[in-house]
Amino acid sequence: MRMPDTGSLKGRRYLRLHNRGRRGSARADADSLRDVERLLDTFAPANDDFPPTMDEARRRLDDLDAPAYRRFRDYVRGPVSRLSPYVTHGFLSVPEIFRTVVNRGDSGPNDKFVQELAWREFFRHVWRHVGEGIGRDIRPAPEGVVYAQQLPEDLLTASTGVPVVDASVRSLYDTGYLHNHQRMWLASYVIHLRKVHWRVGADWMYGHLLDGDLPSNHLSWQWIAGTFSRRPYLFNADNVKRYAAHLDSSGTSVDRGYEELGDLAQSNLVVAAEPGERTPVVEPPALFALPPGVLARAGLPDLGTGDVAWVHPWSLGERPAATRVIGVIHAPFHSRFPWSQRRWAFVMAAMREICDDVWVGDLAELARAHADAAVLVRATLNPGYREALEVLAHAPLPEPRLTPDPDDLKPSFSRFWEFVLSSRAVNFHPE
Repeated sequence: MRMPDTGSLKGRRYLRLHNRGRRGSARADADSLRDVERLLDTFAPANDDFPPTMDEARRRLDDLDAPAYRRFRDYVRGPVSRLSPYVTHGFLSVPEIFRTVVNRGDSGPNDKFVQELAWREFFRHVWRHVGEGIGRDIRPAPEGVVYAQQLPEDLLTASTGVPVVDASVRSLYDTGYLHNHQRMWLASYVIHLRKVHWRVGADWMYGHLLDGDLPSNHLSWQWIAGTFSRRPYLFNADNVKRYAAHLDSSGTSVDRGYEELGDLAQSNLVVAAEPGERTPVVEPPALFALPPGVLARAGLPDLGTGDVAWVHPWSLGERPAATRVIGVIHAPFHSRFPWSQRRWAFVMAAMREICDDVWVGDLAELARAHADAAVLVRATLNPGYREALEVLAHAPLPEPRLTPDPDDLKPSFSRFWEFVLSSRAVNFHPE
């Protein structure tokens, strides 16, 4: 559902409540937040299903309200786009989304939605430079802090007793999606309170997200940990109450001041689950191969005659302009980074729609067998896929980018964005 225009009665009421809470007393602030939460209930989508179709991707793009996003994006029930699975898997490109927003005349270089698009490209810029380094500390971790190498059982079963944490884990399992604030809160809790290494948490979340993107996910976890930022990201119960009052976590381990949380993050003190009995949920399995019931060819595919296009999980959407289209799954990648059955179902439904055949195996073997074939494929930096497709296609089509990709590594988004603006390569004015 789209956010109503702020000129409407409901929109004006929202702004009055929002501003009254920012200016008023503690009581007025509490009243405002309750009213805002009730109003946000009317904006929330009916469900969090993500049909893997181009029609659905375009519908969501058409419904995107950048001004509403700019104002209310931090609220968990706010009007975010929910476009990310369609961007990750290639239904929509960042330049296409940008053009749609800018041509409506409701965006510019300082627009929050535009900068979110740029953050994705910044993460890919870092990935291109450091490669597998996105999985290792880019900056030193807090000195002397020892992190566990597995997640606690109570977190995996959504039974920590912290409402915002348990609700976020359940939502991750049930929908494959989380609001960005929930991702940040969950990661901060895992790293700084439960003292689990960020890489363990990042791999776990990546496996369950429909929009799981290695650089965006893993570098964001590093940003939370403080290994890709100047300081760790911390949150508390007041922050949750402001942006997700329905997940109020007062009286739990996150109900602390920021100074105490900072000291805790720099120490080896480990927070335990809250006291009391809770009903655990079962974590959906992360699958190292295609789920049962998915038909795919195991032997080398017959290319036949005419033009051939390869389609991988990050280049879904429209059928390529080729005589024969073959979907390819690089099994070694998915052994390293397993996906949930929900994500496999999303990818394979889209792949079967546009492909004549689906092949599963080691892409290096396919590249050797068809080294002389002329094929069309979209480039990707995902390890294993990248190297084999460069051999298969000789010159893969580059991923569409909105911003230029600097030759030298920009260590922060601010440096990257300064480069983008100074290059004048992005037109922020309608065509």
